[in-house]
Amino acid sequence: MSERTIEQIGAAYMSGMNQQVSLHFETIIDLRLTMAESIAHIAQGEGSAGYGSKEEIEYGAKARNFFCAALYSPEGEIEMIFGDPVEFNHPEPFLESLKNGERKAASAVDSGGNGVILFGVPCEYPMSDGSASLAMVVGLSSKYMGEVLFLESDSSPMYSFVIRKDGSYVVRDQGGKNESYFDQLYKIFDGQSEAAYSYIQQLMAAMNAGEEYSVILESGESRQHLYCTSLPYCEWYLVTILPFEGLDRAISGMSSHWLVIVYASSLAVIAMLLCIFFQYLGVFRKQVSELKCVNTEMDAARKAAEKARKEAEHANAAKQEFLSSMSHDIRTPMNAIIGMTSLAAANTHDPDQVKEYLRKIALSSKHLLGLINDVLDISKIESGKMTLNVGPMSLRESMDSIVNIIQPQVKAKKQRFNAAAYEILSETVCCDGVRLNQVLINLLGNAVKFTPEGGAVQVSVYQEALPEDAACVRTHFLVSDTGIGMSKEYQKQIFESFSREDDTRVQKTEGSGLGMTITKCIVDTMGGSISVRSEQGRGSEFHVVLDLAKAAEQETDMTLPGWNILVADDDERLCINAVRSLQSIGMCAEWCQSTEQAMELIAERCRWNDGYQMVLLGGKLLDMNGMEAARQIRLRCGGDGLVLLSACDWSGMEAEAREAGISGFISRPLFRSTLVDALKVFAGTAGEKTAKAQAAADRTLRGKRILLAEDNELNWEVAKELLSVLEMELDWVENGQICAAKFEESPVGYYDAILMDVRMPVMDGYEATRAIRSLEREDADIPIIAMTADAFSEDIQKCLACGMNDHLAKPIDIQAVSQKLKRYVK
Repeated sequence: MSERTIEQIGAAYMSGMNQQVSLHFETIIDLRLTMAESIAHIAQGEGSAGYGSKEEIEYGAKARNFFCAALYSPEGEIEMIFGDPVEFNHPEPFLESLKNGERKAASAVDSGGNGVILFGVPCEYPMSDGSASLAMVVGLSSKYMGEVLFLESDSSPMYSFVIRKDGSYVVRDQGGKNESYFDQLYKIFDGQSEAAYSYIQQLMAAMNAGEEYSVILESGESRQHLYCTSLPYCEWYLVTILPFEGLDRAISGMSSHWLVIVYASSLAVIAMLLCIFFQYLGVFRKQVSELKCVNTEMDAARKAAEKARKEAEHANAAKQEFLSSMSHDIRTPMNAIIGMTSLAAANTHDPDQVKEYLRKIALSSKHLLGLINDVLDISKIESGKMTLNVGPMSLRESMDSIVNIIQPQVKAKKQRFNAAAYEILSETVCCDGVRLNQVLINLLGNAVKFTPEGGAVQVSVYQEALPEDAACVRTHFLVSDTGIGMSKEYQKQIFESFSREDDTRVQKTEGSGLGMTITKCIVDTMGGSISVRSEQGRGSEFHVVLDLAKAAEQETDMTLPGWNILVADDDERLCINAVRSLQSIGMCAEWCQSTEQAMELIAERCRWNDGYQMVLLGGKLLDMNGMEAARQIRLRCGGDGLVLLSACDWSGMEAEAREAGISGFISRPLFRSTLVDALKVFAGTAGEKTAKAQAAADRTLRGKRILLAEDNELNWEVAKELLSVLEMELDWVENGQICAAKFEESPVGYYDAILMDVRMPVMDGYEATRAIRSLEREDADIPIIAMTADAFSEDIQKCLACGMNDHLAKPIDIQAVSQKLKRYVK
């Protein structure tokens, strides 16, 4: 068989194989561009009101095995969404095609110099500079594309690679140091540069004309069949090489005898054809297997896209639920703040009353600040998870805060309100106070909302010991009302999101239906339980149970006169607990439930010349209300020691109470500390002891030199005025660099502490702290306390990690600043 015949057979085989590889390349590139379009749909929101998040884009790209994704601007700028930065090899054709609305593939390199194949599809998405992107670009490694295109096959007699018009490689299967196939040709034609140049010119002319190119390359004894064809979606060309060495050796070894030559040639040709056939069959089977893998990959990609869509919907739903509930929860303390501010403005003539209103405003403001911190924590919204900030908290302060917040709502609907505390074993417990307030305010808010005018709402707390854990106490919270109640069917789904009973009685009641869901989530996170009992037309009762660790009680001066005190209220349980608390602090206490019983006990004490120094009257007795009872007792028994116990606002009833003979007021619920503080006031000892304690506390920080770093002059003015009451000497610096320099220039021990803002120009608080800690001086360990608006847990950890001693969150709380400084200043 002649060489021409062998070359014709090789040419036919090369044409078929090149078409097969080209078709396979088109299938793979088309598949990857389709996947890129699905990611673009995710970015554009898939028909929803807004764009998809970058986290959703990253998730969708990774689910489709892309290792990078980026936005591509009309000016050709790349903005990475994730993955290593990439740089195009030849960006102009890629940019022009995308501007024409076409899909396009291009080559690039990453920061490590590795080859990358990029796939671009038109997509408008907001970029960081505010402009809209031209396209969405995703990438795969060149090595991966080589494996997918079967370019690295040890079993095939031929090999293939992908080049650009200038001969540079895009994807190749052969190892080597040459960056261009044209350089490889010059190497093959060593010493025959003119022949190499001729082949290169012919190949470039065919590429420019968009024609296929086939040629036999002859260099010495080496012969190769080269076949080149253009590829779709790009500016690349597929080159396939078939060496003829095997055929040449068979031909050169023929015998001189023509028959032997014919037989040998025929056998060689048959063997070669069989070899080619089996090679082709192997490639075909491999392609079928790859197509099956592609189908499997497409199915997996579709499932991943569906999963990503559902997760995105879940994240959006979680965000909407959280924000809707926060809108309600923020308005509740804000209503209390606005209402108390109006009352304070209307009572400027009464300093004591204004002071009380300001105290209530402060309580509501702290609760509001805690809620704002949660709203700003976007991680909670996106993940749907909730974390707790557990620390010592006072049940009394928590209940007082809740009562103050809910009072304006109760008053607006002319409802009866009561708050009670029974069997309190530990007033101070370890708990997330903001979350607990959120639970109780949600429950009380619903109780007020679904109770008609004139109805009753009550909140109570009691505790019981845990035999299995003496360090903890089981705390029960009960919120009850006489409202419209719920059906048994709805009670089973009340804690589900957006659930509201389908009842004409609640159709005009505002609410998102999320409060109970969030309440249940908080209680579950705290490790507690919540249950409900309700009957339509008679009201509802919610029962929250939490096992809370006991915290150290604050030491209190218990020096009080040994008075005789009578407690009168229709609530027997309250009377028993109040008497027990009074007896524990040295009082002689008795109780009754009616006005007649009270007057009998008062008269009997008078006969023995051992009268009551104080009578604590509840808002309601068995036979009449507290106001009327006071009038009867004063009319028949006289005396000035009548004190009213009520959960209502004292300002709204003070005039009537004074007229009835009531000389004082104690707010409910009645904790032991509530009675102690009230009795100190009535005994005349509270003011003197408080003044002495305050004076001692003030002397602790008096004259201390504090360096305060704050870039905002208005914030400095506020801090200076607030901290002036501590009589400290303050020095102000505008940024971290000046702060570090001023400290370094000062004598050792000159400053006692540094209050450091975090976000400052030139040098931030973190860098300034590290600079101070690195100084070689005895006081380089000076107490540094962050005083910043960055208030999340990760911000606190970052402050501690850079060397700060502690963290204070703005707005400035003078008591918190004082406590922190006393802890660290020597």
